[in-house]
Amino acid sequence: MDGQGGAWGALIAELSELLGERLSTGQSVRELHSRDEAYATPHLPDAVAFPETTEEVSRIMAACHAHRCPVVPFGIGSSLEGHVVPVKGGISIDTSRMTRILEVHEEDLDVVVEPGLTRKELNEALRATGLMFTVDPGANATLGGMAATRASGTNAVRYGTMRENVLALEVVLADGRVIETGTRARKSSAGYDLTHLFVGSEGTLGIITKLTLRLVGQPERISAATCDFPDIAAAVDTVILAIQSGLPMARIELLDEVQMRGMALYNPDLGLPERPHLFLEFHGTEAGVAEQVESFREIATDYGAANFQWATRTEERTRLWEARHTAYYAARSLRPGAQGVVTDSCVPISALAEAIARTKALIAEAGLVAPLVGHVGDGNFHLSILVDPEDAEELAAARALASKVSHIALELGGTVTGEHGIGSGKMRYMRDEHGDALDVMADIKRALDPLNLMNPGKIVEV
Repeated sequence: MDGQGGAWGALIAELSELLGERLSTGQSVRELHSRDEAYATPHLPDAVAFPETTEEVSRIMAACHAHRCPVVPFGIGSSLEGHVVPVKGGISIDTSRMTRILEVHEEDLDVVVEPGLTRKELNEALRATGLMFTVDPGANATLGGMAATRASGTNAVRYGTMRENVLALEVVLADGRVIETGTRARKSSAGYDLTHLFVGSEGTLGIITKLTLRLVGQPERISAATCDFPDIAAAVDTVILAIQSGLPMARIELLDEVQMRGMALYNPDLGLPERPHLFLEFHGTEAGVAEQVESFREIATDYGAANFQWATRTEERTRLWEARHTAYYAARSLRPGAQGVVTDSCVPISALAEAIARTKALIAEAGLVAPLVGHVGDGNFHLSILVDPEDAEELAAARALASKVSHIALELGGTVTGEHGIGSGKMRYMRDEHGDALDVMADIKRALDPLNLMNPGKIVEV
């Protein structure tokens, strides 16, 4: 529908009266909100709203509910499975103006924030307190978007994902009602766990307008390292044994030889050989970190690790992790002009070696370029399958490869996505992974959003 008239004309006039210039029907703004970071078919919203308060979000939702208009929440657009693409049109609600830190409780190790604040902005504000927020998905994503997609990332092996680090939420429902889920208490037995129902719901059940997040103390000592291996199997076996040995590593990242070739092109100053690598980080006291480092070195050396490089200064560690966080762009440098069909899966740690070996064999069989990286400390790995988006045959081959990787994960007792989420890109696997539980998800969706207005076409069809 055309946002200037038709079915949504009266609604847009109503929202314009509420928001003024903070409601946009401009082509460039709508195009920005028509896609996310990965390759997906874009769809224009009819208009984009920029609320500044929970009350405004509530009024927008009530108006959209009255006009039967779809709504898609939008954070910063860094998602990878089409989460923010408005496949049914309607109103995109951009939370980028809701960025306040509302409360910091240093004694209780928690903070209350608005959803448009990014993780980097939060940690910069917390620097002087000696506290930090640990979930790091790589992109400087908004905290509301991270909760909505149940993000995790490089620190999850030690500190957990958004599931473990969200204590409470304020949520606006499809009809405009505002509810509070959870409290600042560290545990509760009071009724259904609504907080974690909305964490990972990808905007299909409501819009998050406030978050209470768990914080931790900044460690006394941080040491980061890289090392390379003769083959991918040796690197994976090192990870498995390190985890099974109980080493409390903060981060443990795998980059295969193809990804390292891209890193050399994109970050030539990094100076690392084109062999499978682990990027590592250890947190704790000075003595504790030294012990962790030595234990890991012994395990890795037994599997043929070489070229250990240690980074203890902040600027050295920052350079290392910035390189890891730009891995997607480094991968694309292997084939200039290509787009990435991005996928991830997660398996039990004992099945990781088999999952990666089978995946690498499929890549070779398909004749595609698909760098592999992973937060392998928790069994999660990612592929960026590089394709010419104008080549239908190549695109079909990439999607077939991604599908096979998903089925490998399910065969090994895992999940089709460890952190990217479902969006519209992985809906086809939901029945295979969840069976009849998918029908229960649909029942929940219908109960909270009977008109199917909240981010329709994502996670579950109703």
